[in-house]
Amino acid sequence: MLNQVNPFDTETGSGNLGKPGYLVFLLFLTLVSAFLISKMGIIGGVILVILPFIVVYLNYLFRFPILGFYTAVVFGFILIGIGRYLKGVQVGLAMDGILYATYIALIFNKFREKVDWKPANKDVTYLAILWFGYSVFEIVNPEARSTAAWFSGRGVALYMLLLVPLTLIFINTNKKLDLFLFIWGIFTILATLKGIVQLNIGIDKWEKGWLDDGNAQTHILFGKLRAFSFLSDAGQFGGNQAYSAVVATIVSLVQKNWKGRLFFIIVAVCGLYGMIISGTRGSISIPLAGFLAFFVLRKNVGVMIFGFLLLIVVFIFFKYTSIGQGNDQIRRMRTAFDPNDASLQVRLENQKRLRVYLASRPFGGGIGHGGVKAQRYLPNAFLSSVATDSWYVLIWVEQGIIGLLMHLFILFYILIKGSWFVMFRIRDPILRMKIAALTSGMFGVMVASYGNAVLGQMPTSILIYVSMAIMLNSEVFDTPKETVKN
Repeated sequence: MLNQVNPFDTETGSGNLGKPGYLVFLLFLTLVSAFLISKMGIIGGVILVILPFIVVYLNYLFRFPILGFYTAVVFGFILIGIGRYLKGVQVGLAMDGILYATYIALIFNKFREKVDWKPANKDVTYLAILWFGYSVFEIVNPEARSTAAWFSGRGVALYMLLLVPLTLIFINTNKKLDLFLFIWGIFTILATLKGIVQLNIGIDKWEKGWLDDGNAQTHILFGKLRAFSFLSDAGQFGGNQAYSAVVATIVSLVQKNWKGRLFFIIVAVCGLYGMIISGTRGSISIPLAGFLAFFVLRKNVGVMIFGFLLLIVVFIFFKYTSIGQGNDQIRRMRTAFDPNDASLQVRLENQKRLRVYLASRPFGGGIGHGGVKAQRYLPNAFLSSVATDSWYVLIWVEQGIIGLLMHLFILFYILIKGSWFVMFRIRDPILRMKIAALTSGMFGVMVASYGNAVLGQMPTSILIYVSMAIMLNSEVFDTPKETVKN
């Protein structure tokens, strides 16, 4: 007869409480919980609640390091919005943390066989290293006055350095590329839905507090709210949604089934609507420039002629008609086509002032030292008293003409090489369209960044860095095996 365990002899969870080890552990856990809540209040309570989930997440991260890459993409969308609810917490450090943790997980996951770094041996990686090296040099820029300011602006080069190699290592199949595009699309839809809620239902008390902190003057115009969703501001919301709309529209054209096509059409519509409700004038240049680039990349004369005519119609609509003038968002976007717009004149005047100041400063004033954001560290400095607005003006102000030329070289090198692959190298027609979507979207963002700092803020910056690596690594997707999967 088999031995059977008597259920009455089995210790239960409550029975374990009588053991000294369990009592000591519970006492320790109670003391830690009490300390966190007493010192950090509600934030400490939140940490205690999510701690078990963090432990589980880290377990999966070290088993599947690619999880960290996709988490970074998600963080790009939500971190700034979370910061409105967690006052005093440096939420931006979470992006640094997940990227560093992903590298650590990758190394430990491949500890026995060692990590294969060969996929990262690409020109785009060396460009990222070059750009980061120059940003490190900016710490010793004679004009720089604050290391803390440099740290606050570290993302201008650090995230490119960390994301490009991870993308080259992890995103090496069409399935993984499609998952990246799907995650991007999901959060584009969510961002627009949040913007719709802000306009039609209202903002919550944390968002109101953010507006009351000085952001109302740029987000409430003539009594109307400019939607900002859970992104950093309305400018980034509008720019990123327009960027997403360009990419999703092109990707929708090559979906194999109606579900995929419908999904990306919804993403494109949400992106365009989000752009409109943001009231961001400069964002209109993203679809205009993005689709213009796409028509050129197609190398089809009929498509190019049709595309150019369509863009001309859109231009005439905004420039020479008053149709839709009763709509606040359309009326505001129409001012982007007015060369005499007061806001544009102010920007041009600021650039004249900066040109005189920077004439003798080829390395700029130091990373984190430009624009009104620098007033936190340098409240009385000249550069922090002049609004930069444009992304390229910000680079020029902080890293000088040398930094600006280097930055533009990197952007155009990647754009031109990516375009070359689309037009002459990629054989798989579906992959060609996907890379064309990323290339066209990047060009649109580059154009829009002349008027707004779209390129340098999350989530656009994260998406751009990932796209750069994919564009210049397209041959890994263009194999016979991957073509069949595609």
